[in-house]
Amino acid sequence: MKNHPLQGKLAAAVGAALLVAAALFFISPLGAAADGKPLAPPSSQVAAEMMTRAQTSSLTKLSPPDQGIDNETCLACHATLGLTTELPSGELLYLSLDRATYNDSVHGKVGYACVQCHTDITGFPHPEVTAQTRREFTLEKYTACAACHQDKYQATLDSVHQKALAAGNTNAAVCTDCHGAHDVQPPDQPRTRIPRTCERCHSQIYDLYKESVHGAALIGEGNPDVPTCIDCHGVHAVEGPSNSPFRLFSPQICAQCHADREMMAKYGISTDVFDTYLSDFHGTTVVIFEAIAPDQETNKPVCIDCHGVHDILPPDNPNSTVMQANLLTTCQKCHPDATTNFPTAWLSHYEPSPQHFALVYYVRLFYRILIPGLIGGMLFFVVVDGVRRLRNRQSRRKERGDA
Repeated sequence: MKNHPLQGKLAAAVGAALLVAAALFFISPLGAAADGKPLAPPSSQVAAEMMTRAQTSSLTKLSPPDQGIDNETCLACHATLGLTTELPSGELLYLSLDRATYNDSVHGKVGYACVQCHTDITGFPHPEVTAQTRREFTLEKYTACAACHQDKYQATLDSVHQKALAAGNTNAAVCTDCHGAHDVQPPDQPRTRIPRTCERCHSQIYDLYKESVHGAALIGEGNPDVPTCIDCHGVHAVEGPSNSPFRLFSPQICAQCHADREMMAKYGISTDVFDTYLSDFHGTTVVIFEAIAPDQETNKPVCIDCHGVHDILPPDNPNSTVMQANLLTTCQKCHPDATTNFPTAWLSHYEPSPQHFALVYYVRLFYRILIPGLIGGMLFFVVVDGVRRLRNRQSRRKERGDA
């Protein structure tokens, strides 16, 4: 009995679909289940069956990317749960991708095709995976981001992360460590996502930050005005304390918020902190260093030396480094011989007024009156004396002329 032509076409279509499913088996990036947990590896029977189907299929070539390989072609295989391949390190490289996870990502929502990132996929068999470890695989693949995000990728090349990577630290963060691979979401929606992204590598710092005045307001209260990691350290061109100029210029980072009168007015916080810092000995010296030696470190304190870094607390908190009871200890970090009265010289960033540091205010007012009055009186005396001398001289000339 002869096969019906329709049966032959159907068999060919099934064979093609099976080959496409096997085609991308060994090359797709790390996948995960919809709940974010690692996927379990498939049984050896499943893997053997897929390879057998691929080898026996009559389809041996996929269309190149410029002719269009849609995502359904890729997902025919990679939507299957539990697909893995073992790397030389013994680690399992997960190959499954949850369809809903990708479709909900920023790339999936705009219809971005798999092969626009995986540009080396043009047919079967796929290029051999040369990575020895999962981390090495990530480091080989993340540069695909530069194809669309060239400006941001270039910015990362000057970051502390890339410098650490270049120095041999393979755990330094790259694009996909922060943004994800197939599950990319807007990085600041919600805003709490920013510090939680950094937490993946900097968990101890995150623990300090979430208890600080800034972190408690953001994470605990959802306040969008407080700074997150990227507001201080930058986004792609990330800087940190290993950059010598970072500490020197850090007062300017604090001033972005604390010199903003409109923002500070919402919380009843004075904006004099920046100006009062710059007017004292510490701030004046730091400004001089910024101007003449920006690449050199200064031993003069900046904001973070007194208030803390990631663990900044409100000044009325009993554990705050600038609370009156703790201030001497803070000062002694730079002035080990400081005595009990030493911190009283600090005006707590207040401009002297009858309400704050009245003695300083009235002494300053006295000199503001005395000095202009004294200098003005002297100038008045000089002018009057000059006029008198001029008139006397003219009088003598007239007397000699009359004689």
